Amino acid sequence: MIAVDIDAGRSIRTVTLDRPDARNALTVEGLEALKSAIEDDEETVIYLTGAGPAFCAGADLSAVGDLDGDRERAAEFARLGQRVARAIEDSPAVVVAGIDGPARGGGLEFALACDVRVGTPDSTYGEPGVTFGLFGAWGGTVRLPRVVGEGDALELALSGRTVDADEALRMGLISRIEDDPRAVAEEIAGNADDALTALKRRIRDDRERATQERLEATAFGELVENHADDIDAVLE
Repeated sequence: MIAVDIDAGRSIRTVTLDRPDARNALTVEGLEALKSAIEDDEETVIYLTGAGPAFCAGADLSAVGDLDGDRERAAEFARLGQRVARAIEDSPAVVVAGIDGPARGGGLEFALACDVRVGTPDSTYGEPGVTFGLFGAWGGTVRLPRVVGEGDALELALSGRTVDADEALRMGLISRIEDDPRAVAEEIAGNADDALTALKRRIRDDRERATQERLEATAFGELVENHADDIDAVLE
């Protein structure tokens, strides 16, 4: 259901959603396995992708059906997905989503939690929940407007429509379109580990500006100290 491959030389952990026959839709067990695969990481970069012709269709609707209309069980299912998204967002590693084919519902929400989203020309994106009376509840209502802005977030979520890679790029839903998204993960992994960690921590910080600026200056000072020789080499 979740496959993990470690490239120790490049310090990249590839986490693959591995249910291609179900477009990599996630059950409770799949969510728990994904959370463990993210949290067990010791590499600099996590590359999150899907097996087969889809990135992820989101929640397995049979798992939703098994909730039997129970409000509290449904809320707990949502909270589990939210914990997975937070694990992705809060990971000390840089998490790169490599999206090929459909990213729908919860699949899109997990991509939104990643630090970098790279789609292939064949990737497509949507929050179709509204078309059958639901909506993405794995943090999508928080992250979607933060990533694309309120206007595009409302239109995409309220219509339930699908957008292609070009429109997703225009919206800011993805950062780049590449035939091989993994190449972006490898590019990022080639940078200094401590600089990547510091950058992610600072850019992700949502505290008040004064605190962010203080911590930013501290992190910059630490990096200048750690990389004094590298700086001198650039200046020569």
